[in-house]
Amino acid sequence: MRRELFICTLLVAATLSVYGQVARHDFVNFDDDMYVYENPRVRAGLTWDGVAWAFTTMGESNWHPLTWLSHMLDCQLFGLKAGSHHLVNVFLHILNSVLLYLILGRMTGAPWRSAMVTALFALHPLHVESVAWVSERKDVLSTLFFLLTLWAYAQYAGRPSLPRYGLVLGCLALGLTAKPMLVTVPFVLLLLDYWPLERLGEGSRGSSASRLIVEKVPLFVLVAASSVVTFVAQQRGGAVSSIHAVPLGSRIENALASYVAYIGKMLWPARLAVFYPYRDTVPAIQWVGAAVTLAGITVFVIWAGRRWRYLAVGWLWYLGTLVPVIGLVQVGEQSMADRYTYVPLIGLSVLAVWGVADLVGGWRRARISLAASASVVIMGCMAGTWFQVGHWQNSVTLFERAARVAKGSALTHNNLGLALQDRERLEEAIRHFEEALRIDPLYARAHSNLGVALMEQGRQEEAIRHCEQAIRIDPTLPKSHLNLGFVLEQQGKWSEAISHYREVLRLDPWNVDAVYNIGNTLMAQGKPEEAIAHYQEALRLDPQHAHAHRNLGVVLIQQGNPHEGVNHLRKAVRIDPGSADAHYNLGIALLQQGKLDEAVANLREAGRLNPDYPGAHLSLALALAGQGRLDEAIPHYQEAIHLKPDDPRPYNNLAWIRATHPDPGFRSGAEAVRLAERACELSRHRDPNLLDTLAAAYAEAGRFPEAVATAQKAAEMALSAGWKELASEIEKQLKHFKEGRPYREVQRTRE
Repeated sequence: MRRELFICTLLVAATLSVYGQVARHDFVNFDDDMYVYENPRVRAGLTWDGVAWAFTTMGESNWHPLTWLSHMLDCQLFGLKAGSHHLVNVFLHILNSVLLYLILGRMTGAPWRSAMVTALFALHPLHVESVAWVSERKDVLSTLFFLLTLWAYAQYAGRPSLPRYGLVLGCLALGLTAKPMLVTVPFVLLLLDYWPLERLGEGSRGSSASRLIVEKVPLFVLVAASSVVTFVAQQRGGAVSSIHAVPLGSRIENALASYVAYIGKMLWPARLAVFYPYRDTVPAIQWVGAAVTLAGITVFVIWAGRRWRYLAVGWLWYLGTLVPVIGLVQVGEQSMADRYTYVPLIGLSVLAVWGVADLVGGWRRARISLAASASVVIMGCMAGTWFQVGHWQNSVTLFERAARVAKGSALTHNNLGLALQDRERLEEAIRHFEEALRIDPLYARAHSNLGVALMEQGRQEEAIRHCEQAIRIDPTLPKSHLNLGFVLEQQGKWSEAISHYREVLRLDPWNVDAVYNIGNTLMAQGKPEEAIAHYQEALRLDPQHAHAHRNLGVVLIQQGNPHEGVNHLRKAVRIDPGSADAHYNLGIALLQQGKLDEAVANLREAGRLNPDYPGAHLSLALALAGQGRLDEAIPHYQEAIHLKPDDPRPYNNLAWIRATHPDPGFRSGAEAVRLAERACELSRHRDPNLLDTLAAAYAEAGRFPEAVATAQKAAEMALSAGWKELASEIEKQLKHFKEGRPYREVQRTRE
């Protein structure tokens, strides 16, 4: 027991030391959007509607309700804090590692060999993809139930009973609802019957093969049902390539080459990437050489397996558990994937560890040699895993790495372009979208994404051409219609934009972004009531849609419903506390309601999140001035001028303080005139408010004739515009100017 505790403690510590860095990692734009941060049902957390959806949807070309529920639970507990989602994967991986050690040690009675196999499982760089990728929750979660199935089966094999068999069946059923790759479990259990449980063959515990196969019929029925459901889900999702698109011969060649390639990556885990593009042809020397190698190893382990049973078990475990993902049924665009080795490499590790231990067991100082060699291998794995985990920090680091080591992938360049576009590195993003199209001119997603990037650069005609090309290539892709709608919306072609957004909803009735964008377009058309209805519908589909809360809040305030509007703005800030826009809009609303303390707090946060946000600085200055904190307000007016020198408002507001404040420490006639004249120039001398400020500035500078003339012009302009109250205020100031006195004001601040 002490030894087991010691080994488990070392495993946990070593695994945390290499994977702990994921707490600082972000989501990536490869499936994480669909599985978590852009999926409204998942983001809503655990709800009855969400649970029902999890058990009925075949989204992402799979039926895996337990995986969906685990992501929902994460969102319920952590929101969209990516680091917490990552750490749950790490926790499950650690739990799997401990379980593997305990199960293998108890079955074989070889604790140190079992510990080495487990160390390879826990720390091998090939397993980083399954652990450091939030979307691969299905890997670590299904493996948890895979191992629990093995544990339950070991209990059943020791003392067969119906309840124990039911536990085996239940664990497998749960595992299949996390990921259908567990369809090979009955096959694995038959291997365990051969070794180490030794239920198959001669001896007191031996049973006939036919009896053991019949014993597993309920398990085979369960995995057959899962296979049918999975095939239907993948067919509906369009994930399965037709035999015409990827011929059977090509699939067999790729499968043979991949089997050997995985062994190579296990022995030397270099140049690992998130995506390995599919090759139309595999050189004959590769697939023929792979076939000969695999056949030779198989013949050898079957021959030697009569004496060393673990050889046959380890090798057949590897071959068998890879069958569902080796590409004979081609799902997706990849030729192979590191994540597919999460369970299969256990077999190779058993073969290698037991084989090496038996091979050198008769040597002098064998234990010292084995311990030293094991330490070197483990340290090497830890170093490789540490560096590989670092590549998963965010989408940019992930796909930059993939572009370097797995060349020729349109998907890699497209996703790297998206990541760079999100960081406003448009020139680089466009280069990668263009590279994706050079590799695959018919890649609809790259055309669509390039269109949006070109639109952001103001290249409207090119943008529309690429978005339309995306739709011609694949008219069923909602994202293409969504992006074309966005481009048309930016051009003011609102009716055409709405028609494409509605096409998105025809293809995907739950697409909340299409509903939200229709609301934005209706607002741009001056139809606030219809916009409100669409924002409300967006929030029905996704109650956690921060942008919809924000825009709905703004419209409601404009429509004279400030209380409900502020409530929605508060929700937007709570859902997305990192949004400068959400804090800014809430700050403006609170400022209008006279809630200056809260307004200042939110406007400060907006400025902190986006220091180059001129509106935040201007509004914060207004709020601080309203509190009489002019020494704090003035630097924000100055920063607003610096960030947006063509906006007359900060010039005007600062000029008013310099011209009218009772404290001479704040006044400066010369600066007031300079600022007020610039404000009037920017407004082409058409705003009576700005002319009023200029008149006060002239008066402070002692230029009373100009002050009188300017004030008279401002009053006339205000009257002609119907602003009688403003005209009356200006007339009061005019009396001061005619008497040769500057105007002083304590309460009023310019807006």
